[in-house]
Amino acid sequence: MATVKKVAVIGSGSWGTALAVMLQKHGHDVVIWSRRQDAVEQMEKERENKEYLPGVLLPEGLSFTAEREKAVKDAEIIILSVPSKAVRQTAIDFSPYLNSNQVLVNVAKGLEEISLKRLSQVIQECAPQCQVCVLSGPSHAEEVAREIPTTCLIASENAETAKMVQEEFMNPRFRLYTNTDMVGVEMGAALKNVMALAAGISDGLGFGDNTKAAIMTRGIAEMSRLGIEMGGKLETFAGLSGIGDLIVTCTSMHSRNRRAGILLGKGKSLAETLAEIKMVVEGVNTVQAAYTLAKEHNVEMPITNAIYEVLFQGKNAEQAVLDLMSRHGKAE
Repeated sequence: MATVKKVAVIGSGSWGTALAVMLQKHGHDVVIWSRRQDAVEQMEKERENKEYLPGVLLPEGLSFTAEREKAVKDAEIIILSVPSKAVRQTAIDFSPYLNSNQVLVNVAKGLEEISLKRLSQVIQECAPQCQVCVLSGPSHAEEVAREIPTTCLIASENAETAKMVQEEFMNPRFRLYTNTDMVGVEMGAALKNVMALAAGISDGLGFGDNTKAAIMTRGIAEMSRLGIEMGGKLETFAGLSGIGDLIVTCTSMHSRNRRAGILLGKGKSLAETLAEIKMVVEGVNTVQAAYTLAKEHNVEMPITNAIYEVLFQGKNAEQAVLDLMSRHGKAE
């Protein structure tokens, strides 16, 4: 049974804002931290996040600040909702204001590009005093903010921590399952963005449902191969943070990664694509990390390799698809 908690949301992007709206409506005392004072003032004045979540009313009682200490003071649950590349520095910046009674919930999906670490590992390095868990699953911010029924999972190595967050976050429009397989959950969440780029490229090239179904099916095989090699469990990849997140990210126009892939498939450069999307496309950084991890662990990931070649080696997108189709025949 949920109790009133003070919740701090670090990051005022679309997903952080959507979760803040949902939790405020669910009866919690929620504050959003933004690194930009102008964003704080805009949201306070207009009760709308015009930049990242237009059209969604920010409820009365939801507060905003650009001060780190003020944001997390007395917060029992802290949601870290910044791009994966900003996770380390954000955790370092907030660490002096955090204590062992606080639970950090990371909602970014990706891998740290240079260290190749999962984001929970990065957070635990920078804020070791906090308990860390991960919220993942098929969840577009635009739909959660509008109370469209959504099911996700909360993963933590500590089952009791996961259970507490589950009880506080769950409501009739937002269902949560718990999971203790942090490796599988985080690898599934990160790698599905690579497959969404591939699905988008297929759409941009004008290919059909058959092609996309093949990418998604063989994609989950790649995701699980690498995830299991790194210590994840097979069943996790059959769940919400694996096949569930893969489906929604590969098929929806809410997905930045799929939209980016469509533009790439239509012949735009990576720079042109990122400029047009205007928001973080996590799959781009994840492709580089996944490509390196696959080499290090000697795991076969042909779709990931193909996307890496298109993004960073100038390979023609259509040729990349045809090369995948022409690989040596094998058993499934």
